[in-house]
Amino acid sequence: MKAEPSPVGKTAGAGRPRDPRIDAAILQSTADLLVEIGYANLTMAAVAERAQTTKTALYRRWSSKAELVHEAVFPAAATALAAPAGDIAADIKAMIGAARDVFTSPVMRAALPGLVADVVADTELNARVMQRFADTFAVVRNRVIDGVARGEVHADVHPDRLVEIIGGSTMLRMLLWPESELDDEWVAQTAAIVVHGVTVG
Repeated sequence: MKAEPSPVGKTAGAGRPRDPRIDAAILQSTADLLVEIGYANLTMAAVAERAQTTKTALYRRWSSKAELVHEAVFPAAATALAAPAGDIAADIKAMIGAARDVFTSPVMRAALPGLVADVVADTELNARVMQRFADTFAVVRNRVIDGVARGEVHADVHPDRLVEIIGGSTMLRMLLWPESELDDEWVAQTAAIVVHGVTVG
């Protein structure tokens, strides 16, 4: 599956300053259409029509369908770490809970399989998508560094691997058993494995 490309000569972010009202209408329309017709049937033209704007306005903001969908389904800063640093176990449980909430939303369920395929197939798109997680990675990195300094976290724990474990476990669960509920017990069990590991001693 290929991402719907931007027209020749169009660059995301070019032109006049973005109007946040148009942005909001486009993102909401994208989310609504994903639930109604699915990722495969979603087109930039359909989003533009639903948002009462033009395809040019969409491509001025997003380079492709996949990039637009990614912003529509993922929060801008999905860290879920509002509490002060000092309890890495609570941080991990909060991150897993936030990932669960994102991945189990109806719009994410509709978008995930096709979105993953398109992002993996396009290295430039993948880089732009990953940049949207920069703030999230920075927050997790700072929490891990703080935990190491307090003697609460092993010094060889890599923050990026922690993010991958949390996001990957949630996404794989959704892909393998999409109809099975991810409840608070699942969050607690997954957090316990991440925090304590699986071996004794």
